[in-house]
This record gives sequence, C-alpha cells and structure tokens, in this order.
Amino acid sequence: MKNALLFLLLISLCACDDGDLQIETLDFDSVNLNFCDDPIATSSNILFKINDDETLILTLQSGVLNNGVIGTDTTTTESTVPNQSQVTYRIFSDNVTSTYFCGDIPPVTPTVIEEIDAEDGTVTIKSIMSADSTLFTHVIELSGISLVSGIGERITDLTISEFGEVTTAVPAN
Repeated sequence: MKNALLFLLLISLCACDDGDLQIETLDFDSVNLNFCDDPIATSSNILFKINDDETLILTLQSGVLNNGVIGTDTTTTESTVPNQSQVTYRIFSDNVTSTYFCGDIPPVTPTVIEEIDAEDGTVTIKSIMSADSTLFTHVIELSGISLVSGIGERITDLTISEFGEVTTAVPAN
C-alpha cells in the first residue's frame, strides 16, 4: 500500500509541469496616447502607448479616420485586427520614450526583448464632429484583442475602453 501511494505521489508531481508560464497583465488604460505626426484622415496612422518598458502600438488602416459623416454628430466605424489594422505589444530591455518611435533611426538602446502581434480583435472608432463643423474627434477603443507569444502563451480579450483620442480636420468638399 505504501508503494502504491508513493507511486501515485511521484506520478502526480511529474505530471504537473507548468514550465515557465507567465501571466502578464497589460494595463494601458491610464497611459497617454502618443503619435509622431498628426493623424491624417486619408492615410494609415501609427499610434502608441508607452508604459515604462512596454508599448502597445496601433497601426490604423488607411482612411479609417476619414469615416466621419459631415452633418452627423457621431459616426462609428470598426476595423478588424489583423486584417485591416494591427496591434503590437512590445517589451523592451529598459524604459522607452517616444523618441524611439519618432526618430529617423531608432536608438540602439533600449532593445526589443519580445514583440507580439495581435491575432484577433476589433478597433472601434467613434468620430464626433465639432460644433463648428471643422474638426472630427476620433475616440478609439480596442476590444477582444488576442495576443499569442512565440511560445504559445495567450493573452486574450484585452480590452481598452478608451485607447485614446485623435483629431483630424473635416475634409474639404
């Protein structure tokens, strides 16, 4: 009986290997939105959030900010990830600044330790026309963002209810 109990104990200890499983918590809700060039309604735009040594980068599909409807207070547009827009999560070797993204040549340090592209999700953009009909304010939300690391770790349903706001001029008629 002792041998059977010892055998079951050894099997249970060997069968439970969690490897190097790390559960990451991504918190970019309270981080300010950054961009290098003012967003343009008719082109693709790169927006990013920096949280010390982590970044969340959103590359919006071309023209998605041009979907506000003149004469309508609010218009909602969706863009799918990764087919239309891309979301990338990066971990750096040290704290990173917007200079890393906005310089002509990225600095040598900090270096990218890990880069994970989203495999699924939705970008929702609410375009709100200003009272004088000259500007659109675009409120950007991310939902259902699914990131899978190179070793198969999954961070699913990352939702950022307010990724940030950008403003574009109302296109001339």
